[in-house]
Amino acid sequence: MNKETESAVQWFPGHMAKTRRIIKECLPLVDCLTVVLDARVPLSSRNPEIDALSGGKPKIYVLSKRDLADADVTARWLSYYGKDGFAAAVDCKTGAGLSAYVAELRRACSAVAEGYERKGMAGRSLRTMVVGVPNSGKSSLINRMAGGRKAQTEDRAGVTKKVRWFRTEHGVDLLDTPGVLWPKFDDPAVGARLAFTGGVRDEILDFETLACDFLAVMTALYPEKITDRYGVAPAEYPDAYSLLEAIARKRGMMVRGGEADTGRAAVTLFDEYRAGKLGRISLETP
Repeated sequence: MNKETESAVQWFPGHMAKTRRIIKECLPLVDCLTVVLDARVPLSSRNPEIDALSGGKPKIYVLSKRDLADADVTARWLSYYGKDGFAAAVDCKTGAGLSAYVAELRRACSAVAEGYERKGMAGRSLRTMVVGVPNSGKSSLINRMAGGRKAQTEDRAGVTKKVRWFRTEHGVDLLDTPGVLWPKFDDPAVGARLAFTGGVRDEILDFETLACDFLAVMTALYPEKITDRYGVAPAEYPDAYSLLEAIARKRGMMVRGGEADTGRAAVTLFDEYRAGKLGRISLETP
């Protein structure tokens, strides 16, 4: 990964620090944490600060957007996160996996539920704080659990701005929080993967550079998906920029003078990847 991308994704605006304070302040109000991870990048989208912020409360790892990730790889990630804890994979568009999430949450909070029963509070809703990096799928999970589009969702970072409670029919109350990153990505590849999936605001990124990084990753992992979608074979090009130019030409994206419009091609590439039009893609394995 080149220096332009590495510097572009060192992003920690002021509201991120505020969100960390909010999580600490709200922790006494909940029984557990629901940590939402992007199933395409379940390691890069795991904020390393959450463990310290959780105060030892149970955590349920939810791999969202499972419909966009390689199913076999997601199964391996569920084993990875479930080995010492609680994990479920969900598709918030269809609701698939939601019952598994609720079951894991109840299992994680079984001691809490027993405590409520001893106090004569049997049937009291369990309360969970939903946390995750920006654009991880938190709001989509809440909307599906709450039975409607009540939390704002968009395919970009930084949409949720405040804390809100949502009651569900599953005996679970959800506390929504803004997405939170950490101050610095020690591994530049982590920042790049989050940028690929929309976890970092697009406005601060060099899209052409990022597109070249993405094409390099795709050439190594899923070259056939690039060929299927754009009609170009990655192996036939000496570098990622040449491949991006070829994609632009295939799509008729040209500028004055007959040059390929690589900027427009880069935007199209990420729009189509994030919408799942390149197929089910996992960028990390356990």
